[in-house]
Amino acid sequence: MALTMNDVDRFEASRPRLEAIAYRLLGSASEAEDAVQETFLRWQAADVEHVEVPEAWLTKVLTNLCLNQLTSARARRETYVGQWLPEPLLAGDPMLGPADTAEQRESVSYAVLVLLERLSPNERAVYVLREAFDYPHREIAGMLDITEAASQQIFHRAKKHVADGKARTEIDEAAARRVVDEFLAAATSGETEPLVRLLTQDAISIGDGGGKVPARTKAFEGALAVAKFMRGLFKPGKAKRALVGGSPEVHATTANGDPAIVAVLDGRVVGVMCLEVTAEGIAAVRNQANPDKLERATRHWAAAEHGEPLFRAF
Repeated sequence: MALTMNDVDRFEASRPRLEAIAYRLLGSASEAEDAVQETFLRWQAADVEHVEVPEAWLTKVLTNLCLNQLTSARARRETYVGQWLPEPLLAGDPMLGPADTAEQRESVSYAVLVLLERLSPNERAVYVLREAFDYPHREIAGMLDITEAASQQIFHRAKKHVADGKARTEIDEAAARRVVDEFLAAATSGETEPLVRLLTQDAISIGDGGGKVPARTKAFEGALAVAKFMRGLFKPGKAKRALVGGSPEVHATTANGDPAIVAVLDGRVVGVMCLEVTAEGIAAVRNQANPDKLERATRHWAAAEHGEPLFRAF
């Protein structure tokens, strides 16, 4: 049956929520968009007149598509070149979804998205639907074809796994800017000690180049190792300019709600560095440089207002 305009409007009204769910489940904006589009095709082919609760129907279809995607994604990531990191979303991106509660904001943070990679597909789905979107366990059980009791057990297990691996501190936009300013001042000082003071003792640094941009296959571990790497990374050099294609502009912003540094060259985002902040200091520096995972960031950057760059790198 052909969809009426009312049917299309009902789907489009759900699209932002569906995209936000899919992004949290998949860690990829492009894959989230594909999953939502496939959900629309399923909606188009369905007998929608007999769908009692469209939101629940759409969410169930989307969630199961994402579960299938997660299963195949795990196999692909076994052959992924170097470290795999989620696709970052810059401040104001609608795919970040609801941000009314601390749980919703935390569920899309870069640190938590990395931790969600450790969960099974079902654990990830239950955690996201319950923690970020407040779906009752009864509805989650219906979406995943499990019992309500099983949904509750899976959620508690998933929440414990996530809680055990994080100690993130939620900060506002002004505080995030101060963190970035302090970090950049230390990183460009040419000295190691200022950076070491900002980092936690067990800090890590991870880069994702996807085999397309040079990135270390192993994480740097420990404050001193991270500080030395960052000092070298921000040190000007002809080889770096040649590699990137010029001297990118460096901006302070937030990505996934966390303090972030964005490098932009000729309007194209060439790197997003996310800083995980805890009460003890910066615990992780995660740098996304894979151009495939920066296409949405580039589009969003071009459409958004942003101030003057802090400086030009390299």
